[in-house]
Amino acid sequence: MAAGDIVNPNALNSTIEFLTAMVTPALLISATGSLVLSTSTRLGRVVDRVRQLEVRLGELIYVEDRDEIPLYDKRVEVVVDLLDKVTSRSRILQRALGTFYYGIGAFVLTSVLIAAAAFFSTYRSLQLLPIGIGIIGIMCLFYGSLLMIKETRMATATVNAEMDFTWELARNVAPLDVTSKYAAQGKHHGRNLAKLKEKRERKVSNTLGGE
Repeated sequence: MAAGDIVNPNALNSTIEFLTAMVTPALLISATGSLVLSTSTRLGRVVDRVRQLEVRLGELIYVEDRDEIPLYDKRVEVVVDLLDKVTSRSRILQRALGTFYYGIGAFVLTSVLIAAAAFFSTYRSLQLLPIGIGIIGIMCLFYGSLLMIKETRMATATVNAEMDFTWELARNVAPLDVTSKYAAQGKHHGRNLAKLKEKRERKVSNTLGGE
C-alpha cells in the first residue's frame, strides 16, 4: 500500500492552512495582552500620582504660615498644573486600555470565525467575515498605540514641568555659591517657572472636575 493512499495530501494541506490561520490571531492576542499589561501598570502609577498631588495640594491650601514657604504661589500653581496633566493622562490611559480590550475581543472572535468557516466552507460570506473582524482588531491596536504615544508625550511634559520648578526653587533657596557651580537645567534652562496655560474665565482645568 502506497503512502499516498494512507495520507491525503489535500487534506494535510488544508489542515496546515487551517492551523496557520488560527495561530495568527493568537499572536496578535499575545501582543495586545502585553500592551494591556503595560497600560494597566502605567494607569495604576498615574492614579497613585494623582492621589499624591491631591495630598500636596491640600497641605498647601490649609497651611497657616504661607509667607514662610518659598515660592508659595508658584508652588500651588505648579501642583495644579501637574494635577491637570496627570488627570488628562489617566483619561487617555483609560481609553487606550479599553481600546486594547476591544482589540483582544476582535482577535478572539476572528479565531472563532476562522474555525466556523472551516466547517461551513460553502458559505462565502462566512469566509470573508474573519478578515473584516481581524482588520477591526488591528485598527483598535493601532488607535490604542496612538493614544499611548500621546500619553508618553504628556508624561514627558509633566516631568519637564516638575523639574523646571524644582530647579527654580533650588536657585531661590540655595546659596549663590552653590547654585553657581551648576549649569542651567530644565526645559527653560532654570530661568522660568512652569506656568499654567491661560484659559478663558477659568483658572482650573476642566479635568479637575471630571469630563
